Amino acid sequence: MKTTAQQQRAWTGPVILKNGFRLFFLMAGLWAVLAMVLWILTLTGAVSLPSALDPVSWHAHEFLWGYFTAVMAGFLLTAVPNWTGRLPVVGWPVATLAGLWLLGRMAVAVSAWLPPVVTTLADAAFLAGLAIVLGREIIIGRNWRNLMVVAMVVLLLIGNILYHLEVIMGAYAAEDIGLRVGLGAAVMLILLIGGRVTPSFTRNWMVKQGLTKLPASLGRFDQIALLGAGVAVISWIFAPTATLTAELNLLAGALNLVRLARWQGHKTWREPLVLVLHFGFGFTAIGFLSIGLAHFSTGVFAVAGAQHVWMVGGIGTMTLAMMTRASLGHSGRALTATPSISLIYFAIIAATLTRFAAGVFEPHDLLISIAGGFWLLAFGSFVVIFWPILVRAPIKRG
Repeated sequence: MKTTAQQQRAWTGPVILKNGFRLFFLMAGLWAVLAMVLWILTLTGAVSLPSALDPVSWHAHEFLWGYFTAVMAGFLLTAVPNWTGRLPVVGWPVATLAGLWLLGRMAVAVSAWLPPVVTTLADAAFLAGLAIVLGREIIIGRNWRNLMVVAMVVLLLIGNILYHLEVIMGAYAAEDIGLRVGLGAAVMLILLIGGRVTPSFTRNWMVKQGLTKLPASLGRFDQIALLGAGVAVISWIFAPTATLTAELNLLAGALNLVRLARWQGHKTWREPLVLVLHFGFGFTAIGFLSIGLAHFSTGVFAVAGAQHVWMVGGIGTMTLAMMTRASLGHSGRALTATPSISLIYFAIIAATLTRFAAGVFEPHDLLISIAGGFWLLAFGSFVVIFWPILVRAPIKRG
């Protein structure tokens, strides 16, 4: 049997297909920029997409099932071989999955010209294919603990199908159950994976720095915090306006902030590549608090603003943190943030804070525009800096 390195060397096609993360991270960055530009142009009336989705529903859909799923695919196709000890998926299977992702983006963009069932099937094909590929690898590798990750991918698929059904029925999909199922699954993935890598990478960095008080080991409290988050998400999916849902989200947010505080993030300020992981996890926890506070502060803080704490802050920050780190590490480069990479982190954090402020303060529209500008700065910088890294062969050390 070939080793991972041998199989990757056996691939003689384009370098961008040599690892799962390369093509998907590049597509995610490009789509984050293009989709935001299209959203801004749509708001100004300069562009009108031939989509069956209203502009807000398209915007929400393409963040979650466009951008996020591309990052998720790139990360999981790279991580699962490490979890299972099996060979990675490389080459044309990666290209096929990428083609299915692109098919979904095109189908949704021109869905007004297509039969609804065609749009739905075209957009669902990517996540279905990804779930099959990942599930097969995890089951054959008998890596049962990570079946939960595949379950979250399947929930994203279910949420996507529900979203399309809501559009077909004339519902406002941006505020319906399909979005909550998909967003809830994405948030749980951030807590699951971010909850592993953040303390692990922090510990590794602190040991290299000679620091002694290390992050708390994962244990019963982490399980309780994760369970609390899962219960809160389920309640939010099915009863978003219930007082109990708000209370459960406040509890989940508090538990996960305590969990974060145990990981010694304040000691990593000298290395933004590590520190940004703590920001991403922290924004995810604050997202739970925001969902709860939105219920008890009607008229002061909008639910949409609370959801953006999860989407821009939690998902946006954590995915950029993981894309930059994985791209550097798997290409043979040093795991440290240059000033230009630190600018990416500053911009996404600024986008989060500005978008949060837009839900509370006036002028609302101006603050949203500024947040969009910071988002474009973050992802535009990512594309410019990491494009050559992702399309070129890894640096050989030694």
